[in-house]
Amino acid sequence: MADIDEKTMHALRKAFATVDKTKKGYVEIKDLEGIFNTMGTAFDIDDLNETIKRVDVDNDGKISFDKFVIIASNFLQEDDEETITNELKEAFRLYDKEGKGYITTATLKEILRELDNKLSETDLNDIIEEIDEDGKGKVDFEGFRELMI
Repeated sequence: MADIDEKTMHALRKAFATVDKTKKGYVEIKDLEGIFNTMGTAFDIDDLNETIKRVDVDNDGKISFDKFVIIASNFLQEDDEETITNELKEAFRLYDKEGKGYITTATLKEILRELDNKLSETDLNDIIEEIDEDGKGKVDFEGFRELMI
């Protein structure tokens, strides 16, 4: 099966189950567009139809969960990386209030503390030391992105 993380797989199971209410084990092709729209997954309808043709080899119009995952993986991987990068850019801009192209390591420490309150001061300092290789106390977007991903 496609290389999809547990959280995404859970979301796919949930989306599939909302359409497969009677637990038949499949959804119909006509339901796929609605599932992807509900999930907020960006897709081109022509690309979706082409992918369905490749996956639905028996041409019965029924898509099992395994086939659904294969189809979804064609759209999720591209979208996820782009979406994450855009969200991180927006977050970075919120903290880079003056638009200098960097945030301070002190600001980054606050962000990390908010994201995971279980991080000790030593953990935070180790992370900051690793990301701030030159010791200038500044982190640009690429450094921020690498850390967050």
